[in-house]
Amino acid sequence: MNPVARHTEQVKKIARDLDFSFCGVAKAEFLEEEAPRLDAWLKKGYQGKMQYLENHFDKRLDPRVLVPGAKSVVSLGYNYFPERDLAQPGRLKIAKYAYGEDYHRVIKDKLFIFLHRLREAVGEIDGRVFVDSAPVHERAWAQKAGNGWVGKNSLLLNRQMGSFFFLAELILDLELIPDGPVADYCGTCTACQDACPTGAIAEPYVVDGSKCISYLTIELKEAIPAEFKNKTEGWVFGCDICQDVCPWNRFARAHREARFLPTPEFEGVIDADWHDLTEEIFQKVFAKSAVQRAKWQGLARNIQFARPENPQV
Repeated sequence: MNPVARHTEQVKKIARDLDFSFCGVAKAEFLEEEAPRLDAWLKKGYQGKMQYLENHFDKRLDPRVLVPGAKSVVSLGYNYFPERDLAQPGRLKIAKYAYGEDYHRVIKDKLFIFLHRLREAVGEIDGRVFVDSAPVHERAWAQKAGNGWVGKNSLLLNRQMGSFFFLAELILDLELIPDGPVADYCGTCTACQDACPTGAIAEPYVVDGSKCISYLTIELKEAIPAEFKNKTEGWVFGCDICQDVCPWNRFARAHREARFLPTPEFEGVIDADWHDLTEEIFQKVFAKSAVQRAKWQGLARNIQFARPENPQV
């Protein structure tokens, strides 16, 4: 086996050993096809108030800017689908990805172990790890690496497990054998578009982020526009609607990550009267959770927005 093939197999083995759901490789190069799409999306204002998406345009499209001399992008997926769905009809809801400990911590811990083991196996290499915290066009890389296709809801879909997984990347100056992209299996299905209560999926494969419930309840720091009153369907942090209705998620299976399990206190808040959520309780219950992104004031705003004209929640 030649060195490139051996190194590629070592990468795949480490991914399996660390319980990543899938691992694909793409050549580190400029994302030529994505450049005009991203530019058009930004010009339409679909980023809303997320000005950071307008920054570092070159870094989002060329990993060699982030890691000089980069040769490969390793794209990884990590399952977070819960054994029990805590989102119940008529109740306020939190997206599944936030049930347990903040995924940034959990996945980044694994990525540092990954990079350490890879260096032990192949020798000194330069590389960086990323998990939704830097200007990396992660869905484009996941698609290019053959881990799935970008669906009509703009999320990566995988035929074996649907879409309830986190994406992460290693950008390395190590030559690896690239995986080829897979086909698009959305077909004529429009389930995600039909189900979105705010009409955020502007057209197939294009999401108007400024209308997305996840944006409204997490990224937007000012008042939620009145036009979305009674359209958020009880979601107070994130939203799973377009994933829940996706036919490919019938293949989703419960994760095996202990750090993603909800604490009894978390489940208690989900089932209790949300009016009792004081700042002190918030800090205790969500101390390690991604819900911290909204802060107590943001979550309180979302709860208030979801409640007034919807007395059953």
